[in-house]
Amino acid sequence: MAPCPARQRGLVMLALLIALMLMSIALAGALDVWSLERRREQEKQLLFVGDQYRQAIARYYRVGRAYPTSVDDLMNDTRFAVPMHHLRQAYPDPVTGKTDWQFLLQGDRIFGVYSSSGAQTIKRTGFPLRYVEFEKEETYGGWRFVYLAPGLRNTPASVTNDATSAPRLPVLNLNPQNDVGGFSMGRLR
Repeated sequence: MAPCPARQRGLVMLALLIALMLMSIALAGALDVWSLERRREQEKQLLFVGDQYRQAIARYYRVGRAYPTSVDDLMNDTRFAVPMHHLRQAYPDPVTGKTDWQFLLQGDRIFGVYSSSGAQTIKRTGFPLRYVEFEKEETYGGWRFVYLAPGLRNTPASVTNDATSAPRLPVLNLNPQNDVGGFSMGRLR
């Protein structure tokens, strides 16, 4: 076989470089799509986990008419002869990957949680009715998962936020006639 002329070898090399460049562009696009899908999945998980904390706080309150003082109280409620478990585990924040939740406090009692992440949200619409206020929030830290005892539409004057807080705070009030389904919206001032 005769060796390929130099010109043909140069064209083959150029074709390989172009193919490599196109594959790199396609891979970069695929990584962007994967990253976006990953963040959307984290948002879904944040909504699920945050709601688990909110429901656990609601159950804890309904049983003993007091808010918990820690996440450990939600996992192992020893106020009664038979301990109750309102929360299976201390779920990590899906956005940060750590158990670094921020707590909304009334005195030393927890009535809500929110993410410590200041990252911008992707989801802006289509929230469940109980979280419709999240549509106005720009960061995950604005998604506040709150349980206020029946009759409390606004926060008592003694309520404090752990760490920095947004000036607006959406709150929920469970309707005492419904288990976890009936909600009425309120606003902390």
